[in-house]
This record gives sequence, structure tokens and C-alpha cells, in this order.
Amino acid sequence: MTEQDRVTVNEPRGPVNNGEGHQYVFYGGADWMIRKGVESLRITREDRVRLADRFVPPVGYRIAADRLEKPGSVVLLKGPPGSGRRAAAIMLLHGFGEDRGTDEEGVRFEELPVTGKDENPLVPGMRDRFLLDLSGIADEETYREAHRRLAARRSQVQEAEAHMVVVLPSGMEHAHPPDLESHTVGLGRPRGIAVVTRYLRMDRMPFRPADLGSADLQHLCDRSPMRELARLAGLVRDARDSGRFGADFAGWLDQAIHAVTDRAGEVGRQVATVRAAPERALLLATAMFEEARADVVYQSWRGLLKTVRYEEEVTTELGRTDFGERLVGLGVERGPDGRLRFERLAYGDAVRTYFWANFPGVRDDLRDWIGHAAGLPDLTTDDRMNVVVRFSERALATGRPDHLFDLVARWADRGTGAPCDPRAVAALELGLGHERFGGWFRKRMYECVVRSGSLPEGLARVLTTACVQSLSGTHPDQAVVRLHYLAVRKGEAAHQAREALLDLVGRDRRLYRLLIDRLRDRTLREPHGADPHLQLLTALLRSDLAPDPPPWPDLFLGWEAVFSQPPTELWNPLVSSWLNAVAGDSARKKALDVMVRATRGHTAALHRLYAIAYGWAGTARHPSRAAVAALFWQHIDHMQYGRTERTEAGPRTAEEAR
Repeated sequence: MTEQDRVTVNEPRGPVNNGEGHQYVFYGGADWMIRKGVESLRITREDRVRLADRFVPPVGYRIAADRLEKPGSVVLLKGPPGSGRRAAAIMLLHGFGEDRGTDEEGVRFEELPVTGKDENPLVPGMRDRFLLDLSGIADEETYREAHRRLAARRSQVQEAEAHMVVVLPSGMEHAHPPDLESHTVGLGRPRGIAVVTRYLRMDRMPFRPADLGSADLQHLCDRSPMRELARLAGLVRDARDSGRFGADFAGWLDQAIHAVTDRAGEVGRQVATVRAAPERALLLATAMFEEARADVVYQSWRGLLKTVRYEEEVTTELGRTDFGERLVGLGVERGPDGRLRFERLAYGDAVRTYFWANFPGVRDDLRDWIGHAAGLPDLTTDDRMNVVVRFSERALATGRPDHLFDLVARWADRGTGAPCDPRAVAALELGLGHERFGGWFRKRMYECVVRSGSLPEGLARVLTTACVQSLSGTHPDQAVVRLHYLAVRKGEAAHQAREALLDLVGRDRRLYRLLIDRLRDRTLREPHGADPHLQLLTALLRSDLAPDPPPWPDLFLGWEAVFSQPPTELWNPLVSSWLNAVAGDSARKKALDVMVRATRGHTAALHRLYAIAYGWAGTARHPSRAAVAALFWQHIDHMQYGRTERTEAGPRTAEEAR
């Protein structure tokens, strides 16, 4: 029920940015995966809205929705695989924002990690929404550990009057704690034909209900998982859009049904017939580079033969079967635009699936081949993204997320002057959005950023971009943690991570508080080795980065950590920014009192604040600045001497303040 559209965007002219600040988008916007037909189970608002348009509630959905309405509710969903359990969980939580047309400001919608230690403690707020998907757990020990963690999270959610939906694994009913049975709702399959109908209508497909009455379609609707039915509907659209399979709905549907039922057998029979390595290599190269120009497919084919160490024939190329004849023999068409495609719908998908499933011994070679071939100079941007998506699908389907991350690191290291290699960013985002391996990629990113020693600049930029474009929308706390580690490193990439981090937390009060707590802890716990953390904390606490209205308790804790350290020139821009803020808006004058109280009366800190204000006010004594400085000095005097007014001798000089 979560299959995405397969819409191709040819020759994008550049990334899109519709806001101020740094631009971290490298392929036409955050929805590029939808346009590329990638199956993604992310929980960003854009994905949820799109899923809501196509969602058909399963049996039992209304019962779960009623139970979830109560503040502090935790609902557990059980059901057979393929019944749309995860989609139902997302829609249950998404429903709280439907009446507003947008997510409620300040309310979290976040997926919780299944295993491993939480990087930050869960601190839910009222109406926050959490998804915990345990459906991928396959062993009892992991399931028991997940339930131990669930017990603590459930208590926190209930106390905060938040909401949480848990997707239970299939086949683990015997290990399910009895005390949670009253919170469990069973889901049944929605009507398959209703799912297909909904998807077809969203694609503006011209059909009548009678057109969906074939026995073959009914068989698929009765037995196929929801995502396969979504894929079927997408293939009907592909058949229509290609213009190669007639002009009526019946023909498109027939092609789509054959694509999902017959293609695997057809490819198996073809490979059994095609025994020569060059022909098999060309079949796979065409499948990986389908829709690219013939010359590019030729180059990738020759590269594959070299990678698998195929011994070339002694005769010259002019003495061998020509390239065009080979293509015809494999059922490959060369279009008027010079691009190659298979004659049958979705045949390339089946070819890729077959080779990765049945030639496991060459998967390392295929990784190395794609690592090089995805950089062929004649590929368009769209061609490159197609290759990245196709390799990612196969690597993840065969349980090799390490192969995909290997290419992320390799492509990132080969950046040619661009801020970030788009292939690496796309591959990492595909991994992060994967239902089974998303957690693996989040953990791998964490391992990269926390390890001591140098981190390649290119990889650091890719990790930063993935945090901003992908992770911040699904696991914002984890994005903050990774950006924090990246920001305190050295180099230009660290500067980019710092800017991205400050921008991210500046738009979310909870994340702002989270980062203050992290930096404050590092500064107080490691005063001699925390210089990068102290610098970042000092920058974070400036007036231009604080949320509006200012969170005074959070600012107090942050300023307290900064002013507990020996005075430094880092204080000047921090204090001056708030003096400027007060001069421009008297409603912010509370900053003066809070900042002074954060010094805890330390004489050196108070003297430093006095001197900064003296220099800020200037010798010209501009009236507005002089008034702000005088009020600031009053707070300082009150803290230091216990009185609110100075004698008529006026303020001390900067030399006295030091």
C-alpha cells in the first residue's frame, strides 16, 4: 500500500531551493524518490499525505482508531504479512492532523528505533505521535528485549498524554506478553480490488468497474501483499505512459498482470538459453541502464565483462556479432531517440532480480562495476539516478546494505568540485528510507561520525546532506546527534555541518533544547577538551539563532555552562547579539537579567559582561544603546553588590570592569 509512483523526470536542469540559507538538495527536491518509483516507508508529512490519498483501511482499523483517540494511548497492531500493518499504523497516527490540513505545530511524528541503545532519552510531549515497527523481528530474544524497552516507552507516552502505535511481528504470538493483550488490535486484509481501484483512480486511469472483473486480476487481489497490488497499479500506469502497449485500459492491465506473474519465469528461460558470458552480461547491463543511450549501455557492458575478468576473443570486433544484432537477439529495442528498452513491460526489473538472486558469487563484482559505471561521462543526471535506484533495490533485497554503503563512501570520495556527489546522497537516502535496513544505515552513519581520526571531507558532506534532507524528517533527534559530531570536527565540511545543525534546531524548540543539553553536558563534563563544543554552544545561544519567543529556561542553562568557563573572546558576539536584540525590541529585556543570573555571581564573568557592554555602548553613547547598557549594568551590580542602583558617579570604565 506504499508503492510509489514511477514517474521519470528527464534532464533536470538543477536542484530546487525555495527558501533562504544553505541549499542541500541535489536532485530536484525531497520528493525525488517518489518520482523515481522507489518503495519507501518513510514517515515525512509528504509521504503520509500521499499515502492517505491511496490508503484503504483494513478490517479492524476503526477499532484501533477509536482506542488511539484517548490521550496517552498505546495501540498494538497484529495481522498477517502483506495486510498493510505499517501503512495502517502510519495512517492512524497521521489522522490526528487531518482536520487541520497540516501537522500541529510543535507536535512530533517520529519513528522509534527497534533495537540498540537510544542516543537520546525519549521525552514525549502532549499529542506527540510515535511509531514503533517490530514487524521485522524474527527471533524471540530480540522480541523480548524490544518488549522490555516498550514497557518503559509505554509508561512515558501515557504520562505525557502522547500517542504510540506498535506494529507486531507475525509468528511471535506465543512470545507476546499477556498484559498487552488488551491494547492489541487485530487487522485483516483490506479488499484487494479496492486497493487497486484507489491507486488507479489517483493515477487518473480511464476504466470502468467491469474492466477489473478478470479472473487473473481477482486471483492477484485475493493473494498478493498490498505493496504488490500497488506495484500492479503502477505498472498499468507505466504501460499507458510508455505508449508502446496500445491505447486502451484492457491492454495496459493485461501487460501489467503478465509483468507481475510471468516475467520471472521468462527471464529464467532466457538465461538458460543464453549461455555465453557476453550475452548474459549485455542482458544485465541493459537491465541496469535501461532508457540510457545505446553507446552508454555498450560502455557499461564492456566494463562489466572486464570487471568479471572475462577473457576477450582473439578476433577483432569487426569479426564478431555486431552490437545491434546482439540486442535484437535479447529482445531489446533501440528507440528513435537512441535509447534502449526491453520489448516487454517491467522485463528489466525481472532481469535484475534474477541475476542478483541466482549469481551470488558475482555480487561483489557487480558492486564494483556499478561503482565505476554510474560515473560514465555520457550518462544524464536522470540516468545516474536510475542506476543508483536499481542497484540499491537489489543490494537491499539480497541483504547487502554494506554493498550500498561501500558505494556511498566511494562516490563521496570521488566528488569533482561539487558540494556533494548526488549519487552518494541518493544511495544513502535510499538506505535510510528502507523498511528493513533503515536502522542499519542510521547506525552506520553514527559509527562514522563518532569514530576518532579523520573522516573524508566528501563523506562528511554526504552525511550532512542526508541528515538534513532525509533523517531530520523521520528521526530528527538522531539527525541532531550526527550533525553535532560532524560539526565539531575540523575542515570545511565541519563548517557546513555546523550551519546545517544550527539551522535545523533553530526551527524546532525541542531540538534546540536537545542540542543545548548535549553541548552543555560536554562543556561541563570535559572542560579541558570541549573547545569545539563550547564554541558551538556559544554560537547556538546568540539571539539570532534562538527560537521566538525565546526559551528563557533553556537559554539560562546554556549561558550558565558558557559563563562557568574562563572568559573568552567567544563571549563578545554572544552578549552583543542580545544587547542588540534588546535595543531593537524592549520585550526581550528579560535576556539581560537571565544572562547575569547565569553567571552565578562569578566575579570574572560579571566583569567580562560589564566590559562587553561598555564596548558595545561605545564612547558616543547612543541613547538607545546607553539605556540598554545601563539596565544591564544594574543587573550586574545587583548580582555582585546586592543593589539595583549605582552612585551618581556613573558606570565604571572598561578598565575597571576588567
